[in-house]
Amino acid sequence: MDATDPAPASLQLRAAPAPRKQPRDARRVQLIEATIETLATRGYARTTLAEVAQVARLSHGLVNFHFKTKDLLLAETLRYLAEEYRQNWLAAVEAAPSDPAARLDAMLAADFNPQIYTPARLAAWCSFWGEAQCRPLYREECSANDQEYIEHLEAACRALIAAGGYDADPVRVARVLRVTVEGLWLDLMTMREPYPREEALATVYACAAAFFPRHFGPKGPIAGGLALRPDQ
Repeated sequence: MDATDPAPASLQLRAAPAPRKQPRDARRVQLIEATIETLATRGYARTTLAEVAQVARLSHGLVNFHFKTKDLLLAETLRYLAEEYRQNWLAAVEAAPSDPAARLDAMLAADFNPQIYTPARLAAWCSFWGEAQCRPLYREECSANDQEYIEHLEAACRALIAAGGYDADPVRVARVLRVTVEGLWLDLMTMREPYPREEALATVYACAAAFFPRHFGPKGPIAGGLALRPDQ
């Protein structure tokens, strides 16, 4: 066959196959990510399936195919965010060294992972927290995850208190650290000129240093802090 001759139709079809449809799960994630963006700009009450479809650049019918109602879409979005958050801090703790200060640091720093510490995601979380009608949904979907996180944070504080010989209540220390992190998330949403991620993390470390001065400083864990116990 001459190189300039057109290929047979069968070969042309094999050479240029029709693009495959995007997998169902990928479409759902695309819609959930669009919902996060919509929550950030429109708020909980003003988020609609039509608005999500526009942000996702998909048809309204396709949105309805995956999520029959706004409530179902928002519930799935909350589950998605909750599991993303859970997997983020669990992975950070798993990758951390075994000493207590490093494990506590992993939990604190995980909240400022650039992948989840974004204006859109924080605004979406605030939408779920602040909407009265969403609170039952939040309790149903997130209570177990929240309790798991609190228990791990308390355990990390308890281990560091024991290792460093500190006189402190691990439950209260963990609570102060947790509300400090949550307060910094809210600060990013409400301040006219929010401070950068590095400053937010330094603020958390200042809080940790108030409880664990031999193990934390302004930049995080102090190297060799475990060797500075009063009884050693």
